[in-house]
Amino acid sequence: MIDLKNTLLSIIIPVYNEEDNVALLTGQIESALKKYTFEIIYIDDFSTDGTAVAVKKMDNKNVHLIELKRNFGQSLALAAGIDYASGEFIITMDGDMQNDPTDIPMMLQKSIDEELDLVTGIRAKRKDSFVKTIPSKIANFIIRKTTRLNIKDQGCALKVFTKETAKELNLYGEMHRFIALLAFLNGARIQEVPVKHHPRKFGVSKYGLGRTIKVINDILLILFQRNYLQKPLYLFGNIGLFLFGLGGVINIYLLIEKIQGHDIWGRPLLILGVLFVLMGVQLFTVGIIIDLQMRTYYETQKQRPYKIRKISIGATAKDK
Repeated sequence: MIDLKNTLLSIIIPVYNEEDNVALLTGQIESALKKYTFEIIYIDDFSTDGTAVAVKKMDNKNVHLIELKRNFGQSLALAAGIDYASGEFIITMDGDMQNDPTDIPMMLQKSIDEELDLVTGIRAKRKDSFVKTIPSKIANFIIRKTTRLNIKDQGCALKVFTKETAKELNLYGEMHRFIALLAFLNGARIQEVPVKHHPRKFGVSKYGLGRTIKVINDILLILFQRNYLQKPLYLFGNIGLFLFGLGGVINIYLLIEKIQGHDIWGRPLLILGVLFVLMGVQLFTVGIIIDLQMRTYYETQKQRPYKIRKISIGATAKDK
């Protein structure tokens, strides 16, 4: 049985222009987890305000700050924090103080009692405007209909991972929105629990209606990856073979017509048959090339897609 009081917890918090929130949020976490051993890891995604200064000003030895060299986005900021974290449980949350740290002990206990790889929150009484809730509702609906993951609130940032589950995630682009789905596709056992949600008091939301299109694009990308990333030839090759076969049938038909003395030159069906054959060969070739590229990617991928400027513990810089 895991002794939570002697188990290190890593709380990962990506921040961008949250200088008014970091000290207050740190105090809330310390109050909620005073019986636990933990590290708070803020990842400053190249804020344009005094967020980094505010974190260092606390001079708290439990607080680690990772400063990125430029704005990489929330997904890569999360990836940087997860790579750095050393806790047996990795907890993610937003830096806008809308998540409530008092939910963490309950989520940790559920993870242990039910041997779960990921416990994710569902904001039962969400305190957001429709500008933020519309994209989430669309994404959640599409994911439930296209996968076997029945999660009602993919966008809730408050999540408790086992170390192994978090470290296996391959976050890039804006995949932080679907982090539970990514874990599920890796074989994680997941449960959803109701959590508290508060309105934003300080700072400005970074989301807008334009996010809806990005959400749909990202879901389509994930579904492609789920089925074809490791074997893209199955997608391109199958389409290519179908078109090649269709073109072959058309050309055989026209060949028979030619043998019977009919003039086939200039007929649209001839052009269509030749086009299908050429497209089939091209798509099958593309499938082979991408398949080889995927193998090269998996064999050579060692460099992380983010760049760290500086890491600090408290107010003291740490060697990277």
